[in-house]
Amino acid sequence: MGIKSFMGKRSKVVAEEVNIKVSDYMTTKLITFTPDQSVMDVMQKLIKHRISGAPVVNENNELLGVISEGDCIKHISDSRYHNLPMDNATVGQNMAIDVETIDGNMNVFDAARFFIERKHRRFPIVENGKLVGQISQMDVIKAALKLRGNTWK
Repeated sequence: MGIKSFMGKRSKVVAEEVNIKVSDYMTTKLITFTPDQSVMDVMQKLIKHRISGAPVVNENNELLGVISEGDCIKHISDSRYHNLPMDNATVGQNMAIDVETIDGNMNVFDAARFFIERKHRRFPIVENGKLVGQISQMDVIKAALKLRGNTWK
């Protein structure tokens, strides 16, 4: 005769899907730039506010691009190489225009996968053609730590 279990029937443990939206953790008070601003102004503001980049918008707050410290470094290098003055350069000449955005309703952990796959530091969030916020890698880390206190062991 085989051994019989006396534990009784076990209920299935169902992993609960945690839905923390990007919009819950995105930054909404953004430092933005316009295409006609100087790159020198951008560099000063990036340093002052301790950020690595910011969205570029028009007068209607529509996203036109993103300018980053990498774009500024490239401009510095090009100016030095070609012996050109740095004062005349504008954001519009140096910004990245092919900008990936993500949906504010996306789960923040799905957004984490985007950061890994796309190797970006930030993603703008656009609703109805207008810039409404931005999520960074640090925002995702903050969300994970808050969730850890509630569900992770």
